[in-house]
Order: sequence, then C-alpha cells, then structure tokens
Amino acid sequence: MEEQSVQQIIKATHWPRTMAATALGFLALFLLVGTISGLKSMQFIGSGVSATNTISVSGEGEVFAVADTATFSVTVREKAKEVKDVQDAATKKGNDIIAYLKDGGVEEKDIKTLDYSVNPDYEWSQGACPQGGYCPGKQVLVGYEVSQTLSVKVRDTKMAGDLLSGVGSRGATEVSGLSFTIDDEDALKAEARDKAIAQAKSKAEVLAKSLGVSLVRVVGFYENEGGMPIYAYGLGGDERMMTSSAPKASPEIPVGQNKIVSNVSVTYEIR
Repeated sequence: MEEQSVQQIIKATHWPRTMAATALGFLALFLLVGTISGLKSMQFIGSGVSATNTISVSGEGEVFAVADTATFSVTVREKAKEVKDVQDAATKKGNDIIAYLKDGGVEEKDIKTLDYSVNPDYEWSQGACPQGGYCPGKQVLVGYEVSQTLSVKVRDTKMAGDLLSGVGSRGATEVSGLSFTIDDEDALKAEARDKAIAQAKSKAEVLAKSLGVSLVRVVGFYENEGGMPIYAYGLGGDERMMTSSAPKASPEIPVGQNKIVSNVSVTYEIR
C-alpha cells in the first residue's frame, strides 16, 4: 500500500510539470516566429511603416530642342448629283494629293485617313405663296457631298512649305492644323525630369538645413504629365489655307524650338 501511494504521488507531481514544459515550449515557438517575422520586415527599409515627419518640395525642369517633324491635315470636298460621281471626283483628287506627297518624300506610313464621309446635300426650297398666306418650305435633295481628310507627317521640315503649296494646287479644299513637334520625345522628357528632380532635391537640402533636420529617404513622388510640349518659337498651332487664297510661292515656315517641361513633387522623410 505504501509503495502504491508513493507512485500515485509521483504521477500527481509529474503531470503539472509536463503541462508547464509544454506551455513554455509553445511560448518559445511563438516568440521565435515573431522574431523571424520582425527580422524579415527589417530587410525592406520602411516596409509597412508610415513616415510621420516629412517635407514636400517641387521642382521644374526645362529642355529646348529644335522640332524635327511637321504635321498638317488636308481635306478634299466634292459635290455631285450622284454618289458614284462625287466619290469618283473626290477619289481622283485624293489620290493625286497622296501621289504628290509620296513623290515629295513623305512615306506611306506617314499619310493617314482621319475621316471619309458621304452625306446628302440638301437645299431649302420655298414655294410661291398667296398674299397673306403661309407656305412652309421644304428640304430638297440636290446631290451628295464627299469629304476626305488626311493627316500628313513630314519628317523633313524644310519641305513643309513646298508640300503645303503643292497640295493646294492639286485640289485640296482645306489645309489646316500645321504644327511642329519632336518625333521621339522620350529622351528629352527624361532629361527634363532629371533636372526637375535635381532642383527638388536641392530645395529639400536647403530646407532641411534651415529646419535643422536631416533627409532620410524619399517616401513620395509625383510627376505632372498632363501638359503638352510648349512651342517656344516658330510657327505652331492651327494655320488654315484655302485653295482660293493659296499663294503661288511656297510659304516660309520657321520651325523654331520646342520646350519640354517636367514638373515633379517629391516628399522626403526627415529626422
């Protein structure tokens, strides 16, 4: 009986110790997992941590470059009583203009149809009315009108004036939308952006020195890409020339310079 009582006492004291050891084991495992997770998060600077002390500065960068591409649109309009006749007339003029442009060095890929439409052409007819009476007028179909508009890109800007005069003498009803641009602006935009960022960084350093703080890292960046290139000098925008007033001599068209502008806003964490 005494031996059995001793064994019962040993079992009674061993069970709480086992439970305690198990609980300590779970606690150690939990702490280990938490420590590893914390170490992983420290590999990424600022990951999951919002900066509380910040300053924001803006910068602007400008780059000037001579435009290397001229773009304009050419419109042909024709009227006739029958659809086939008006389409044939418009097609002949359109093809003549396209052939002239190609002969002038414009590549086929740089000539694009912006619009082609066939519409009925009406005239308002007002019949004779008795004195004091009311006679409503009516629309009378007199034929059809065809309109075709081409977009033309000229990569040799020196040829722009000759081509404008040439399409006018070959039946173009309207020449409009002349503008000068830079064909590949990506490098210029990147250069303007770098200048804007450098200006913003310089402002931030001066401001941090005045405030008695240090710049830690960039926590925010925004670039305003809504603006179009600014045409600083030369002819741009919309210039219209009707065939009835087209000059015989080719117009002199100065190309000038384009200004590429980048505006940025940079936010720095400070301490």
